[in-house]
Amino acid sequence: MTELGIGIGWRPEIAEAVEGLAGVDWVEVVAENICADHLPDSLTRLRRRGVTVVPHGVSLGLGGADRPDPGRLAALGEKAVALGAPLVTEHIAFVRAGGALTASPALEAGHLLPVPRTRDALDVLCENVRIAQDALPVPLALENIAALIAWPGEEMSEGRFLAELVERTGVRLLIDVANLHTNHVNRGEDPVRALAELPVGAIAYVHVAGGVERDGVWHDTHAHPVPRPVLDVLADLASRVSPPGVLLERDDDFPPAEELAEELSVIRATVTGAASARRDAGAGASTSTGAGKRPAERALLIGAGARVSGGPMPGPVPEAPPAVPEAVAPAPVPVGDEGARQRLGLAQASLLSALVAGTPVPEGFDSRRLGVQSRALAAKRAGVVAKVAPELPGILGREFRPAFLAYARSRPMNGGYRRDALDFAEHLLIAGRPEDPVAHRRLTRWWQDRSGHRPPGPAARLVRAARHALVRR
Repeated sequence: MTELGIGIGWRPEIAEAVEGLAGVDWVEVVAENICADHLPDSLTRLRRRGVTVVPHGVSLGLGGADRPDPGRLAALGEKAVALGAPLVTEHIAFVRAGGALTASPALEAGHLLPVPRTRDALDVLCENVRIAQDALPVPLALENIAALIAWPGEEMSEGRFLAELVERTGVRLLIDVANLHTNHVNRGEDPVRALAELPVGAIAYVHVAGGVERDGVWHDTHAHPVPRPVLDVLADLASRVSPPGVLLERDDDFPPAEELAEELSVIRATVTGAASARRDAGAGASTSTGAGKRPAERALLIGAGARVSGGPMPGPVPEAPPAVPEAVAPAPVPVGDEGARQRLGLAQASLLSALVAGTPVPEGFDSRRLGVQSRALAAKRAGVVAKVAPELPGILGREFRPAFLAYARSRPMNGGYRRDALDFAEHLLIAGRPEDPVAHRRLTRWWQDRSGHRPPGPAARLVRAARHALVRR
């Protein structure tokens, strides 16, 4: 498994700072934010210096009911090759639902949503992971996500769900300790138990990030300093196994380079201190039969599958637990269970529709938590639209955010954030807004320039209103 070291998430806003930071062994880039044939100059310079760059995908939706989109897989693979990456990473999540499988409108979340920890969901996820592994040119690692909501009727803990995923597919894990802390606050899940159940030897690297607690809910913002509880989870993980890589994520409200450097130093010290304690505790312990090992390490000895797409990850073998022999074949995954896909698809479409289209809350869910998640999704949409279409806040001023949140409350995103910006502008124009004539003319010109159409007339308005009514059913 590739030894990565201590890294930081590369973002355009801090590209210069990242290049100047001492002690950065590697960086991670959001795959959807780059083009394989036109890499940012900053990443090119980092690669020339020998800094490893790992693409991190956010849009595959491997936990969704549909099989992975071949075009998305091909694009992710092309970026891995262009970056010379030793692996690619994605999430155990669903990001869209509906469509042909469920005979319902296709919906986009614009966010990573949790997969129910059920046998149906695990069967579908395993098949989707294998499809992705076969399509990608390098190994794949999957990240546990943070969640505000919990599915009713779950059949496994997070640790057991991830352990079975590894056993059945051989996929590597990207463990986000901030997400484990988030799920501890929001869902009462014990991060110590999750780590104890994990096949820690399958960890490719670790994410560390900050967040904030509001009204008893932890928001994984990636815009705040890393708090002590998250560092404690990192220390616990590092006391069990030496992680091949640890990465600081920061996506917003970027601090000065000196503060980023200090956070990296704290992360490095946390990992180093836990590793030292682990070595001291393990001195003289028997390793011949696995006696004295942690439960997760003993479970790994029993066997987590070794199948990895693109061949085994090169580089030195990490410290205990020992690697699973490559000769161990992963357990077979049921293929073509359309019944499981349809059941999962209906459940996910029902949940996503409640979150983004204003339909009733599905039975068994906490309506208050769904309300928090729905508002968080709308706020994220508003923030991203403001970035991809900065002219809109400029035209609408302080009206932009409340107008967009009202729009998003019952109008799901169905074509990406740029399409969302156009649909929002069209919605305002149909409603005769903004009322200020100068702002109205500016918005009309903006919409025309990007859509290539005239503002919709009465017939088009009627069709769109009917379509919207169907979506809400």
